[in-house]
Amino acid sequence: MYFYAARQPILDRNKELYAYELLFRDGLENAFPDIDADEATSRMVEGSQFSFGLDDFLGDKPGFINFTLDTLQKKYPSMLPKEQVVVEILETIQPGKRLLAECQDLKEKGYVLALDDYIHQPVWRHFYPFIDIIKIDFRSTSTDTITDIKQAIADFPHIRLLAEKVETNEEFQVALDLGFSYFQGYFFSKPEMMQSKALSPAQMTLAELLYETSKSDLDLGKITQVFQRDVHLSYKLLRYSNSTIFKRRSEIETIKQALVVLGQAELKKFLSLLFTSQISSDKPAELMRLSMTRARFAEGIAELHGKVDTAKAFLTGMMSLMDAILDEPIDSVMNKLPLAREIKDALVMRQGVLSEYITLIQFYEHGQWQEANQAISMLQLPPDKVPDAYHTAVQWANEQMKALGD
Repeated sequence: MYFYAARQPILDRNKELYAYELLFRDGLENAFPDIDADEATSRMVEGSQFSFGLDDFLGDKPGFINFTLDTLQKKYPSMLPKEQVVVEILETIQPGKRLLAECQDLKEKGYVLALDDYIHQPVWRHFYPFIDIIKIDFRSTSTDTITDIKQAIADFPHIRLLAEKVETNEEFQVALDLGFSYFQGYFFSKPEMMQSKALSPAQMTLAELLYETSKSDLDLGKITQVFQRDVHLSYKLLRYSNSTIFKRRSEIETIKQALVVLGQAELKKFLSLLFTSQISSDKPAELMRLSMTRARFAEGIAELHGKVDTAKAFLTGMMSLMDAILDEPIDSVMNKLPLAREIKDALVMRQGVLSEYITLIQFYEHGQWQEANQAISMLQLPPDKVPDAYHTAVQWANEQMKALGD
């Protein structure tokens, strides 16, 4: 029995990560709508107890988790820490006395409650004292209805509105103006405007190093010279190579020695992280985390596949969100970077095996398990190993974000 999960970021008005919605399923083949909501919630709670730790997926952020009336009455939310979970009440539950009693009980215990895909009805007013967040499908709900909802909750200032399915920055701006506090969707991972952004000298240095390390024959002398002409880069290299991750028998005395300690694969990771973190400094931190998750997941897929260089897969995953980071089309971005043709073809033309890796990763991000299963089958990957690769990628990205924060 394997456990499958994905997560979708929820951002606040400053585009900073507020929480995740956890998307749990019974397996790649047994995805919604093939199992009912009660079973999905039960498996999710079971999985959080025995298959993974909430910290692995959530870090220090809360997780929105769907609950049915049956699972609420069975007190399943109480099996999860109130500090880590937002109890999301499914839209299929009709407002009634039984649900009201469960909401009141959970609120008294200190849980945060959210109404999912809210359809406005006067009867919900009885629930407002116990509800903290109302989730509204931004694409299917009219502005007039949103205004009605805001008027209905005016006497309950503790309630915050969350806009779901916000797909563009323009929609985000509209939702912001309408007074929404939280936003869920992929608006932050798409270009916000069409413009060209020049890379700084430091970023071009990193791009040059990425190109040098993507060659099959590594020129250690040339790479050493590039590092030696950039004091900040050299400092970061020495600090990273001094990490406890790398077991050393003696102190590092030269830049070349630090490069040898890292090795080619780790050096590529190090450079990819530095490059992406530099150019995404004014972007939501979650965009950086998603880039790192993609990179490590692509690497994990390549390890399972055994047909593509893992370092090349890592770099492809890392670069796959560069259009969102630089606010310009991916083809324009790739023209500026001296990357391998195979990587550019995957990201610009969506051709080749590396492109298939990115497609599989995107299926995971959206919780599209049936499509993911088909992609896994086409790539002839072991289906029982892919969830572990994703889980490892999420953990690794969390650890890297903490390290970058330090």
